[in-house]
Amino acid sequence: MNFFGFGQTADIDIVLNDAETRKKAEHNSEDGKKDKYFLFYDGETVSGKVNVTLKYPGKRLEHNGIKVEFVGQIELYYDRGNHHEFVSLVKDLARPGELTQSQTFDFEFAHVEKPYESYTGQNVKLRYFLKVTIGRRLSDITKELDIVVHTLSTYPDINSSIKMEVGIEDCLHIEFEYNKSKYHLKDVIVGKIYFLLVRIKIRHMEIDIIRRETTGTGPSVYNENDTIAKYEIMDGAPVRGESIPIRLFLAGYELTPTMKDVNKKFSVRYFLNLVLIDEEDRRYFKQQEIILWRKGDIVKKSMSHQAIMAAQRFEGSSNPERSHSQGAENDKS
Repeated sequence: MNFFGFGQTADIDIVLNDAETRKKAEHNSEDGKKDKYFLFYDGETVSGKVNVTLKYPGKRLEHNGIKVEFVGQIELYYDRGNHHEFVSLVKDLARPGELTQSQTFDFEFAHVEKPYESYTGQNVKLRYFLKVTIGRRLSDITKELDIVVHTLSTYPDINSSIKMEVGIEDCLHIEFEYNKSKYHLKDVIVGKIYFLLVRIKIRHMEIDIIRRETTGTGPSVYNENDTIAKYEIMDGAPVRGESIPIRLFLAGYELTPTMKDVNKKFSVRYFLNLVLIDEEDRRYFKQQEIILWRKGDIVKKSMSHQAIMAAQRFEGSSNPERSHSQGAENDKS
């Protein structure tokens, strides 16, 4: 910004060193639109160049210093004035002085810790970004570049099946079973429903995937339930002794890993919700939480060492031999 429209100003451009080869990932913005951003993982280095281009050649640009920051922050929509930073790194690019011509500065944030997954929800946003600031006496010149971070996990050590019952005394008795309780984001939910007693007329049955976002603490807790998927199991009346198989493919839905108490600010949990509707439009529910996680072998060819280190760090895994062997097994499959 120029005082009374006079004086020098500049454009800032942030270019990552591996911009031509680095993978991009789609991510939702607050207005629901999908944009593509450079994709990073925990422990990866973030490096690049800052191009400062003077708008008026021949004029000097006086400044109070130039810096680049790497920031990870959480913004709660009901408290927009406060940004909670959990990562904040700063590199000085230039001391206070003046620029007489356009200039390029190199920067590097080595092996940056990125502990949480990027997330844009109903009431909260977790974002990572680079920010360049040219300090000015009246108004700073700034530029931001958002990136997306995915958290990686290894295969769960324990992954027991889910068995539950839905019952109304002397009217209805249903058992349902899912093959496991923890699923990766491209997994398939396999299960079966058994009708042991049916004395009410059921006309419809479905399984919903519910995402529950929880923000705040104590009396100021906000819960937002969002139905991500609806899977029709049957349309019509079942009979006693009948069993219905379930195969629900998760890859087609917009899911994130389960997030529990992220920086003591929010949680994201997922539930399978079994819904039965009888001929009088009465609805019966049974809900079961499942854990979702992101497979850690999806990037091992391009960044195997850092991916393995990140996967070990996530969820407390500390056995590198196990991670290497799992990656080898997946290469064969």
